[in-house]
Amino acid sequence: MLARLILTPLALLMLIAAPAAAQAQERPTGPPAATIAIQQLQVAFIGSAALGGGTLTYEGQSYPISVGGLGIGGFGASHLSATGVVYGLQRREDLAGVYAQIRAGWALGEQGRGTLWLANRKGVSMALKTRRQGLHLAIGADGVVIGFK
Repeated sequence: MLARLILTPLALLMLIAAPAAAQAQERPTGPPAATIAIQQLQVAFIGSAALGGGTLTYEGQSYPISVGGLGIGGFGASHLSATGVVYGLQRREDLAGVYAQIRAGWALGEQGRGTLWLANRKGVSMALKTRRQGLHLAIGADGVVIGFK
C-alpha cells in the first residue's frame, strides 16, 4: 500500500513530463538567453529526491531560484553543483515550472561528473554541466521543479 502511494504520483509525474523529456534530448538552436547555477542535495535508493537552489542570470540581473525534484533510479547520496546555459527564455517567469530530466552520471568521492538536459512545456531548455561529491549512482528519469524565491 505504501509503495503504491509513493509510486503512483511518481508515475503520473513521468507521464506528464514525457513530452518535455523528448525535447530535452534535442540540441537547442540560437544563442543562450541566460545562465544558471544550481546547488542541490540528492538522495536515492531506488527512488530519488533532491532539494536545493541556485541563481538565474538573465538580462544582466541575478535571481535566486529554488530547485526540487523526485525521480526513479539510483542509489546513494551526493551534493550536486551544476552550471550551464538556458535557451528559449522569452520572459524570466517562463523559467518556473516542471522540467523533464534525463540524466546519466556517477559520483565517487569528488570524481563524479555528468550532464543534465532539462526542458519545460514553455519552450525553455537548459544544458547543464554537473559535478557531484559523494557516493551516488544515477541512471533514470526525474521530474525537476524550479521556482523563484
